[in-house]
Amino acid sequence: MPSPRVKVSHMSRYQKKKERLERQMRDAPSSVHLDKSTSNLFRIRTNAGQCLDVHDFNEVISIDPNKKWVEVEGMTTYEKLVDATLPYGLMPSVVPELKSITVGGAVSGTGLESSSFRFGFVHETVLEMDILLPKGNVITCTPENEYRDLFFGIPNSYGTLGYILRLKIKTTPIKPYVHLVHRRFSTTSVYFEAMKKESEKKAVDFIEGIVFSPDTNVLTLSTFCDEVPYTSDYTYMNIYYRSVLARNEDYLTVRDYIWRFDTDWFWRSDLFYAQNPLVRLLLGRKRLNSVFFTKIFRWNSRLKITERINQFFGVHKEQIVQDVEVPIQHAPAFLTFLHGEINILPIMIGPVIGSPVGIARFPLFPLDPKTLYINIGFYGIRRTDYPEWHLNKLVEKKVLELHGVKMLYSNSFYDQETFWRLYGEDTYKILKQKYDPTGKLVDLYAKCVKRL
Repeated sequence: MPSPRVKVSHMSRYQKKKERLERQMRDAPSSVHLDKSTSNLFRIRTNAGQCLDVHDFNEVISIDPNKKWVEVEGMTTYEKLVDATLPYGLMPSVVPELKSITVGGAVSGTGLESSSFRFGFVHETVLEMDILLPKGNVITCTPENEYRDLFFGIPNSYGTLGYILRLKIKTTPIKPYVHLVHRRFSTTSVYFEAMKKESEKKAVDFIEGIVFSPDTNVLTLSTFCDEVPYTSDYTYMNIYYRSVLARNEDYLTVRDYIWRFDTDWFWRSDLFYAQNPLVRLLLGRKRLNSVFFTKIFRWNSRLKITERINQFFGVHKEQIVQDVEVPIQHAPAFLTFLHGEINILPIMIGPVIGSPVGIARFPLFPLDPKTLYINIGFYGIRRTDYPEWHLNKLVEKKVLELHGVKMLYSNSFYDQETFWRLYGEDTYKILKQKYDPTGKLVDLYAKCVKRL
């Protein structure tokens, strides 16, 4: 049995890296950004400024199986974190679906998963954080200490108030396997009623859905278990998201369940023809993952290869990669809008609870604590004759109309007044003045909308 507190790496190593980064930040003359090996942002910045090298902030520091927390550096990927916790019968309470997502990125942005109907967003599972401030000092923030305002202000700040170097986050006990049950609904309203009922019952460990068409809505209810009759493998030739239409139930190891969408980057591996069996064979198992696909996507975005090809042939295509949170009572209306106006399938669906403490607890991503929200994710490319970014702007307008909130990891187009009304302008200005009075880091609107 593991000891009550198991050292995975040495805190002294973290301290040395932290001191080095403090010096780098103090010496940086103006605008800075992080030089890191992985990113899941779908917006490319135009003016990045000076780099801070954080590649080596990628270690799990310690695990306490008794108190059920793990201490980890901010640039650690969830794949590495999960591999460290599973041997102790634990997993992070909320694990975003892709191996390449970093823990700090999921907190300073927003992250969720099929356990979010129980635990909320990733940032709601955090116990404490070390934040590197623009003036070059690191502070430890908790929900109770003198820096509690920054603790609650960091989520959805996207590195515009400071950078997360270390986190202590909650874990939850697991069993070796997960039993998946797929239920199909032909009517949207009945589909969301069933999702609401299951979310309130909390009789299962995971809830999510995939919408394949207006009359094909799949609800997946998953539960930990000790023994299974078989396990499926979606890490190579078989494709997970297609299986939910072909099966009524399934069994996966807990690790394969956590990464069920990673092999095909949800379903966006089709951009690279990687759902073709021959292409899968040529790529091999090691290249079928979000790390590989994200690198290709970002390489193409920087060099604008597909954009130039489309221009040459006179074709206009609009990329639509968005996640939104909509109150469950408005989810059918938003889905109807997506089917009619956006027409990208499949669509990812997941219930998520708001913070039980109140709207102001995480002021930059405010949700009503009394409301069950539905996360709706849609990722694809449409050929259109509309002006540039027309469909993305329609999405933002509809989210506003239905009292939802859009995540900011992708392209955004709000005017300043609307943006700040949605994302906590008053609180953000107070935090910015307190922790970055010289404006060494760009502000949230400049970063997320202007892409500076």
